[in-house]
Amino acid sequence: MVKRISYFGPAGTYTEAAAILYDPGADLRPFPTIAAVCQAVSDGLTDEGVVPIENSLEGSVVYTLDFLINESDLSIYQEIVLPIEHCLMIEPGTSIPDIRVIYSHPQSLGQCRHFLERNLPNAQPTASLSNAAAVADMKASPVPAAAIAPQRAAELYGAEIIDRGIQDGDNNVTRFVVVAPADHPPTGQDKTSICFSFDQDAPGSLYSALGVFAQRNLNLVKIESRPTKESLGRYNFLVDCEGHRENPAVKEALEVLARQVSHLKVFGSYPRWNAGQENRG
Repeated sequence: MVKRISYFGPAGTYTEAAAILYDPGADLRPFPTIAAVCQAVSDGLTDEGVVPIENSLEGSVVYTLDFLINESDLSIYQEIVLPIEHCLMIEPGTSIPDIRVIYSHPQSLGQCRHFLERNLPNAQPTASLSNAAAVADMKASPVPAAAIAPQRAAELYGAEIIDRGIQDGDNNVTRFVVVAPADHPPTGQDKTSICFSFDQDAPGSLYSALGVFAQRNLNLVKIESRPTKESLGRYNFLVDCEGHRENPAVKEALEVLARQVSHLKVFGSYPRWNAGQENRG
């Protein structure tokens, strides 16, 4: 049976490329926002959804994190890591010195900040809903404009690429996650993503919480924080640890952690991405 996968679209986004890499034979269905991608899975319109969660240059995609923390009961089923090559493109016939606006997704604009400052200092970076939507915004612009998007977007929408690889770092990769009603069974090469928070701030609270993993020799591969949006200075802490939640050491650590924090949410356990294995479905 062909899997139905929603993704952050439209066609031509890096998220579409990640979804194709994950499952080339899937029925891919674009949605205009990260929330809409996840809602399609919750409503049963699709079996899974693909959304960006982290970039090596610009950090976390906060829309995805906040949705997982506050609004979703979905689990992370897989992760996909995709190298990102940004292309600068124009409407054919546009004079490059006349460019006054550059459209792209905010993450992509941030990843190309130094290039834009050096090469197009008089052009105004302007946010679009997605990289692919940036091409449509460029075409509709009342003033000479450019867009930052994947090569596929230029091919789909008839734009002319004038420069490639314009991101500010050679090691520009984005991590995407596949969300589903349940997480992945153990494979032996897994990671688990969680978030937790405290009712009251006290000396050593975070130290003690992270210590439950160190005491069981569990490696933490990511730690960050996001505001709870309840009051200034209150945070959710997000942690990725090696191992599956059904692994005895991980299971015990989560049980102990639950007694130390006021709120604990397990986003799911899933296989660690292996770049040499393209289809993880």
